[in-house]
Amino acid sequence: MTIYNLGSINIDHVYRVNHLPQPGETLAAKAHDSGLGGKGANQSVAIARAGGKVIHIGAIGHDGAWVGAIMADAGVNMAHVSTLDMPTGHAIICVDNAGENAIILYSSANLALTKFQIDKALNTAKTDDWLLVQNETNLCVYAAKVAKSKGMRVAYAAAPFDAKVSAEMIPFTDIMALNAIEAAQLSKAMGVDPDVLPLAQTLVTRGGDGATLITAQGTISCAAFRVDPVDTTGAGDTFLGYFLGHIDMGTDTKTALRFATAAAALQIGKLGTASAIPIASDVKDFLQNHKILEITEVNV
Repeated sequence: MTIYNLGSINIDHVYRVNHLPQPGETLAAKAHDSGLGGKGANQSVAIARAGGKVIHIGAIGHDGAWVGAIMADAGVNMAHVSTLDMPTGHAIICVDNAGENAIILYSSANLALTKFQIDKALNTAKTDDWLLVQNETNLCVYAAKVAKSKGMRVAYAAAPFDAKVSAEMIPFTDIMALNAIEAAQLSKAMGVDPDVLPLAQTLVTRGGDGATLITAQGTISCAAFRVDPVDTTGAGDTFLGYFLGHIDMGTDTKTALRFATAAAALQIGKLGTASAIPIASDVKDFLQNHKILEITEVNV
């Protein structure tokens, strides 16, 4: 099967700082690096490195050819990524000594996708293929409607959180993925907890506190591996990409959660976003050396 990912592609400018800047404060960075980023690109790279088949739908500018090449080298199908006469989206990322981050995002080409582009990309999709979307591009609701009309399954990463888009996406979503902050924002906006939303599955990640998959049959909670974080940027994207990649390949849910948790643990141990996403063999080696991982299942 195949995952079609309608997703952002960014050039990330990462600055290492002693602490995150306060209002009015000027900081001198200790180091700077530029690389591939964007929630969509990170997720596609994670799917590919997990061993899944992923076709990316997106856009870059002429300045972004090099980040497109990185995605292709990772195994992402780039046939439906357009090159437009505008800048590639980019992010300014500050990372402090504890690995926490603050991000400024400029969307640019990520918001210039067309319905024609989406229709053309999904024309080859089959029943039981996946569409993955998040809130860093335009037309995610349109794409979800097209996908469901073709019998596809839809995964939605509700980030950056947008209450209006999230409400519109719920009827077309099979798996919604949120972090703990986004889950709280969704609960406030919808007036209900995520565990009672009309969704087949809701995946809530909680950083060092692990993750919980909520289904109609109950919940599966997975603890996090204890590692020293270097940079937490992209950890959630790595988790979701690995989880969905394994689900698409037919892996059972608990095993998919283990792989996703291990991949995220490895990813935060390095500086960078997409460049820090581990390959499948490294995740397997990590799991062999870290076999104790608490997974609890509560049925209703």
